[in-house]
Amino acid sequence: MSEENTNGAVAPVDAANGPAFTVEKIYVKDVSFESPNAPSIFNDQVQPELQLNLNQQVQRLGENAFEVVLAVTLTCKAEDRTAYVAEVKQAGVFGLVGLDPQSIDVLLGTQCPNILFPYVRSLVSDLIQAGGFPPFFLQPINFEGLYAETLRQRQEQGEASSLANSEPVGNA
Repeated sequence: MSEENTNGAVAPVDAANGPAFTVEKIYVKDVSFESPNAPSIFNDQVQPELQLNLNQQVQRLGENAFEVVLAVTLTCKAEDRTAYVAEVKQAGVFGLVGLDPQSIDVLLGTQCPNILFPYVRSLVSDLIQAGGFPPFFLQPINFEGLYAETLRQRQEQGEASSLANSEPVGNA
């Protein structure tokens, strides 16, 4: 991890400088668009049904680096026929230095997906429109509420695990 000095040089960020949360990289990890019933599906005059599946994965990359992947799958059906399926996995590498495990868990579960979501929203909309369908805009998602629900479920199951407790799997 690094931060830019006023002279433009890059200096390492360490715990001695105090707590730090940095966005190291944002990238598309996977993207897919399918329209299995095109072009005949364009003639259908039925109200489409949309199904949204949202998933988040966290992977520890090093002592202070985490990859967060926000995965969205949007399936549109017209009666019993699939109009399209758009799948996006938007990822980011985030640096978290000098923070306690609880704070890291909160940032990984709320702030990181909030940062990634606008990229997912844009990519999903572009894919659907490029597929010949009317634009679709994902509505805002309350990641704080989803995180609170995840904490409640962990407590019910007696789990003490957190998003930050995974083992390192590579370098960032």
